[in-house]
Amino acid sequence: MPASRPYHHGDLRSALLAGAERTLREKGTGALSLRELAREAGVSHAAPGRHFKDKQALLDALALSGYERLAQALETADDPALPLEPRLTALARAYLDFAVGNAALLDLMYARKHDPESAGRMAAAIDRTIGSIGRFIAEAQERREIAAGDPHQLTVAVGAALHGLAAFTAVDTLAGTSPATGVEELIHLLLHGLKPR
Repeated sequence: MPASRPYHHGDLRSALLAGAERTLREKGTGALSLRELAREAGVSHAAPGRHFKDKQALLDALALSGYERLAQALETADDPALPLEPRLTALARAYLDFAVGNAALLDLMYARKHDPESAGRMAAAIDRTIGSIGRFIAEAQERREIAAGDPHQLTVAVGAALHGLAAFTAVDTLAGTSPATGVEELIHLLLHGLKPR
């Protein structure tokens, strides 16, 4: 008769999230299973239910964890003492590093399907990350460093460009160009445009 698995674990929530992120990175969301994560953590199959009511709750918690890490990376990279272009380049580089290193997690973070119970926390997490870039752009507009216009639309343009660069970098489409050089050139083009001077 097999030994029964324990119900308790020192920090089961963290262990489940770490296992879920590993599975997400290696096999994708379809392979995620609370029962399998419980087996890997060495606890009973019912134990994860104390932390996550279902797989969607686990996915939402994983996305929120990703937003927390992205926010931390952006906050660490931001230096308000820098001039506009190097400051935006540092923020862009932090986003690119996170996006390339956590491509599957970033896809999950941007997924639109979330449990309604997570909506408020998800909105706050998005505001702390993407919203911080929007506020940066609005402040630069107030200082007349960036052209007038809808800050939301400008944030979307910057975000789309950064996300595109991250996607290209992740699949090595930009062979021969380092991500650091690519992000510097991208920010320069975004700030100065494509027209000849």
